[in-house]
Amino acid sequence: MKSRNLLLLSFTRATKSASKFLTQISVPIRTLCDVNHVANANIYSCNKTINYLMKSGSFNSALKMFDEMSERDVVTWNIMISGHYRYGFVGESLNLYGQMVCQRIVENSSTLSTVLSICSCAGFFREGFVVHCRVVVLGLSTNVYIGSALVDLYLRMGLPDVALRLFSTLHERNLATWNVVLRGVCEIGQAKEMLRIYNDMKLTGIEPNGLTFCYLIRGCGYERFLDEGAQLHCCVIKNGLAGLNLFVANALVDFYSACGSFIETRKSFEVIPSEDVISWNSMVSVSAASGYSFDALDIFQRMHFWGKKPSVCSFLGFLKLSSATKNVSFGMQIHCCILKLAFETLLVQSALIDMYGKCGDIESSVLIFDSLPERTLECCNPLMTSLLSCGLIADVIELFGLMVDENIGYDEVSLSSTLKALSLFLPASSNSCFLLHCCTIKSGFESDIAVTCSLIDAYSRSGLVQFSLQLFNQVTSPNIICFTSIISALARNGMGMKCLETLNEMIRIGLEPDKVTFLSVLMGCNHSGLVEEGKFVFYSMQTYGLQPERQHHSCMIDLLGRAGLLEEAEKLLKDTPWWGDPVIWSSILRSCRIHQIEEVGKRAAKMLMDLEPDNPSCWLQASKFYSDIGDFESMKQCREIAVARQMRREIGQSLIEVRDHL
Repeated sequence: MKSRNLLLLSFTRATKSASKFLTQISVPIRTLCDVNHVANANIYSCNKTINYLMKSGSFNSALKMFDEMSERDVVTWNIMISGHYRYGFVGESLNLYGQMVCQRIVENSSTLSTVLSICSCAGFFREGFVVHCRVVVLGLSTNVYIGSALVDLYLRMGLPDVALRLFSTLHERNLATWNVVLRGVCEIGQAKEMLRIYNDMKLTGIEPNGLTFCYLIRGCGYERFLDEGAQLHCCVIKNGLAGLNLFVANALVDFYSACGSFIETRKSFEVIPSEDVISWNSMVSVSAASGYSFDALDIFQRMHFWGKKPSVCSFLGFLKLSSATKNVSFGMQIHCCILKLAFETLLVQSALIDMYGKCGDIESSVLIFDSLPERTLECCNPLMTSLLSCGLIADVIELFGLMVDENIGYDEVSLSSTLKALSLFLPASSNSCFLLHCCTIKSGFESDIAVTCSLIDAYSRSGLVQFSLQLFNQVTSPNIICFTSIISALARNGMGMKCLETLNEMIRIGLEPDKVTFLSVLMGCNHSGLVEEGKFVFYSMQTYGLQPERQHHSCMIDLLGRAGLLEEAEKLLKDTPWWGDPVIWSSILRSCRIHQIEEVGKRAAKMLMDLEPDNPSCWLQASKFYSDIGDFESMKQCREIAVARQMRREIGQSLIEVRDHL
């Protein structure tokens, strides 16, 4: 009994001690829970405040509060990353993401989609690759938001196959994801693929919105798919977006104008409310670009009546119309309007330089260029093309040197124009071609088709056709322009059979030759004396729906004349609208002198003197022909007429380059 009482007493004391211990440790545990709750509350409150400061424009205050935070969660870092990008600090936003990972803060879907969007828009593609690897490690590749950002990244990189493969792996696809794919495929110019994706979208039951139709219509406009775009227009009307969604309505205006359907453009424009200034400017520029100057001016006046301010796009359309029609007085009126409304932007100044140059008023182009506060590439290029169109070849080369000396830089337009000028410049040598070629390689424009074609032309004119062939063979996917350039280069150097082989290769890969291509091949046949081949090429033009023009007939007649087939050449000329062309008759008379064909030569000499009685070269050519056939009386008569009219032949110039080694 005594022992039982002692045991009970011991248990009671132990219970009291345990209760006291539990009471002692329960206070720190409750305190710790309260501290965590308070800490989480503080982080949430700070995040909310930082987000408000970012959106209200108090960037420095938000940054200061972020630096003072002792603890940060993933939301804090997300706010700072997106906030830095919103204020234009792209590099800093990516640096913040790197700090976040280094501090072992695990990203969520919002973090990764934001960072991937930053890499896409800013062109940080290498960094985007790294983030993609991070996505794979975290197992978030199938997330719809991250997947959409990845698809957009690879589309902007020009890798549509990779983007579409990623898109196909997404288990969930919402309308925003489909729109991302449609926009990317539209921007890279693959309208057929875009329409296929749109059909897949409809099969999945996703209904398109206005943004979807904007991308689809714009893509059809790029490829001039008039029928497909008209069908989309019907879908727009069916969904009730034709008059309600201004972006879709303006996209329809741009689409029909790009396809050359001005009536449909006008109908689409009339549906748009008059309050929308974008549609007014679109219609003005479309009318001007289509050559409807009176309609463009009428809409321009109506804009003023409704109190709508024209945009730069409208004035650019008017200046392009002036350039196309060579109407410098109309361009000067638009220039005055630009000065009055203070629209002297860099883009407008460049268009003014181009307009005056194409209209032949090169002095005004140079005057505007000299008045610019800063010389930029956008202004140098139109001046260079203007100088080239006016035949001021030496000035083009000098301007290119100025652009290099003043560190303005150059692009594919500058290089193409300079190479074109170099090929036409008499004192130019092969060394100049080599120097420009080095500039092309150094600047990374060697893969540009326009620059490559200019290099092919420049080398061939310098007699270095082997370099032209080497450049052509380096092109992975030559187009019709590239084929025409190499055929012209071969023809210029008397390689007629090679021209025919290149033409056959071009047709074999599915490219259809145009009029310029056929003219180059005929020139090659002419320089190589390939009569039968030239006839075949000449008459095969109609197979491709092409009618021979003056240059084709002139080249063919010259080919027949060189071969001594003067009667056939004269007969061919009679069946053309160019019976009174003195250049063609001069070619016939020259061939008659070579082959001593009197009857055709006398007719050619008479036609030539009747067509150009004031041209001394015609009388001199005729007198030499009469001398060759022994008709000295007619020769004397031609010379007396030339002396009586005080005709004097201009002295020609020639240049020979002596090469020590190549």
